Amino acid sequence: AATPVRKISAHEFERGGLTKPIITTIDGTPTFLSPAAAAENVAILAKVRRKSRTELKGLDERQLIFELVKDICNDLDVRSLCHKILQNVSILTSADRCSLFLVQGDKESDNRCLVSTLFDVNPDSTVEEMEEKDEIRIPWGSGIVGYTAKCGTMVNIPDAYQDERFNREIDGMTGYKTRSMLCMPIKDSSGEVIGVAQVINKHEGQAFTVNDEKVFESYLQFCGIGLKNAQLYERSQLEVKRNQVLLDLARIIFEEQSTIEQIVYRIMTHTQSLLQCERVQVLLVHEASQGTFSRVFDLEVKDLQGDDAENRTSPFESRFPINIGITGHVAMTGETVCIVDAYQDSKFDQSVDEHTAFCHKSILCMPIRNTAAKIVGVVQLINKFDNLPFTTNDENFLEAFAIFCGMGIHNTHMYEKAITAMAKQKVTLEVLSYHAAAPKEEALKLMKTKIPSAQAFRLYDFKFDDFSLDDDGSLKACLRMFLDLDLIGRFHIEYDVLCRWLLSVKKNYRNVTYHNWRHAFNVAQMMFAIITTTQWWKVLGELECLALLVACLCHDLDHRGTNNSFQIKASSPLAQLYTTSTMEHHHFDQSVMILNSYGNQILGNCTPDEYSRVISVLEDAILATDLAVYFRKRGGFFNVVRAKQYDLSKEETREQLRGMMMTICDVAAITKPWPTQKKVAELVAGEFFEQGDIEKEELNITPMDMMNREKKDELPKMQVLFIDSICMPVYEAFADLSPELVPLLDGVQENRRQWQTLADEAERKQKPSNNNNNSKKNNNNSQDKSTATG
Repeated sequence: AATPVRKISAHEFERGGLTKPIITTIDGTPTFLSPAAAAENVAILAKVRRKSRTELKGLDERQLIFELVKDICNDLDVRSLCHKILQNVSILTSADRCSLFLVQGDKESDNRCLVSTLFDVNPDSTVEEMEEKDEIRIPWGSGIVGYTAKCGTMVNIPDAYQDERFNREIDGMTGYKTRSMLCMPIKDSSGEVIGVAQVINKHEGQAFTVNDEKVFESYLQFCGIGLKNAQLYERSQLEVKRNQVLLDLARIIFEEQSTIEQIVYRIMTHTQSLLQCERVQVLLVHEASQGTFSRVFDLEVKDLQGDDAENRTSPFESRFPINIGITGHVAMTGETVCIVDAYQDSKFDQSVDEHTAFCHKSILCMPIRNTAAKIVGVVQLINKFDNLPFTTNDENFLEAFAIFCGMGIHNTHMYEKAITAMAKQKVTLEVLSYHAAAPKEEALKLMKTKIPSAQAFRLYDFKFDDFSLDDDGSLKACLRMFLDLDLIGRFHIEYDVLCRWLLSVKKNYRNVTYHNWRHAFNVAQMMFAIITTTQWWKVLGELECLALLVACLCHDLDHRGTNNSFQIKASSPLAQLYTTSTMEHHHFDQSVMILNSYGNQILGNCTPDEYSRVISVLEDAILATDLAVYFRKRGGFFNVVRAKQYDLSKEETREQLRGMMMTICDVAAITKPWPTQKKVAELVAGEFFEQGDIEKEELNITPMDMMNREKKDELPKMQVLFIDSICMPVYEAFADLSPELVPLLDGVQENRRQWQTLADEAERKQKPSNNNNNSKKNNNNSQDKSTATG
């Protein structure tokens, strides 16, 4: 939400060509950093031919200035431009030497100064020669150059040694004797001083004239504009480079998330390379106590030059003493600390340098925050190279690095947690699959038993009643279904594996009131009766019949006796794992776990395509038992059936049919003879009431009527509503699809009559009590009225 919206589009950069595509460095590392644009500058310079000194001397003043301005207007490199300015100035004023000082630091800052961009330039010198000279820094307002910059006015001195502002130490440093001097401020288009040009020693020992001042001033007006443009261009290039550095860092952080050690090491090496310091430390804050550190990573510049530098993937840990005074302060307060001289700061503990060859000088320390802005660590840079202090620019870069470092550490922590969670899940799955699988001995026992025929079990009968069978009988009946559908031979299922798989499925049903193994077995029997009676097994094919039979047996695996609504209300782990069809997704996952457990792999001899197809149909079929899915999909199914446009050659139509078949098998108890239906309805109601009791006691909520034990007298009325809203429409549709399924509709209609009769009786019983209550109320009202009248 906090991501800024870009106000520009990518095509606006096309003319400038500042951004470059990702390239590969010599060592093969991809980077956004582009090579220097020196060749482009050379190309620009080549277009303009400079006139020789002799040619320039033959021009008048106007032509001379025009040529000199033309000479600098095409140069955007600050150092090259400054060198040209000085050489041109020396020609204009016949000076022996020239120097240029550029202003450094903000207007309000205390460390504002002038830096010698080029010093002692003569007409014959080159840029390369000037770069070899040491930089000279002059404090703001100090000396003649500092005075010129501060006052913004020209200074012409015939004899430098007679002026008290002249700093004789410079001559002592260079060995050059300064006589006459002319200093002129260089201003930009807004009149702001951006530098000072200085010419020294006019030829033939003369002082600089008024005409020299006039020509010098005219020329420097143009130079100020050119110099400002060059600085702006240089700044824009630096900004591009800065963005490229940060892009590189971002790529590194999001590319490498395997361990904290690796991500910290890569950040530290890039920080040291960019900010050029002797030592980098990253200290991770202890979660329990904010002032202490759990881990300390060290990187010294020598580490990058060692023999093992190329092979290292993690930094050293806790080699050096921790300066707890500064790092602890930053960890506690979140402040950035920048110290020029550590020994002059009260927070610095000098004992950390004892008995070591290392000496702390400059320090830059900054907090590392995670995405929630909580301090998770501290980054500390020690001793910038060349004894320089850490600057505002260094702080800005380190701040960006600290942000990326925080993101990297946070992401890596999350990655490590995810890896740990996955490993735990894998171990748990292995343990569960071991304990979930039935013992091999039980499978061998079942394998040796004789399996009665389907007729003996009455498996083809829609009025099949499982209450007459014990658990062994239900397992044998399941084996008979697989045998009669020829699924064992067609898919080369090993008989002992099928026996063990059935036992494992039965074992993984909990001992709940209704949604248990007996319910799953009844659903499978109804599916078997439908596909054999209607001969739909010919249309669906053996593969889909296998998937449907497995789905029926597994569709309520590990059911806890509570529905999806309860899981959401209780914020259970299952509800957090699956946001829709919560229990159905869990049933499917349990099914796959058992199918993949050793000794239970009934699909082990299927081809990869067959296996994928079975699992796909299995998932759709189990999810279809969620009544929310049924309500969402039944409209399309009913429309196709009514229009007599049912084409089972289409996969979409077959999927509709399979889903609706799962529904009519799941609620098939509503079609059974009245004694069976009433008994099953009481079991369902019992389980619902148990859920309602939990909702009242543990969740402190009032359950819906069908779950409320106090509303048990309304069971017949609720059953009629259940039949009318859910069962009747789908059984009517299937009766239209196949005449063989009309008995199912007849069973539903008969049971509805029975429930309606009970509902009417319950209502008649309730009416007298209501009449009595009304008469009592009337008596009370009359008494109240008489009392009020009296």
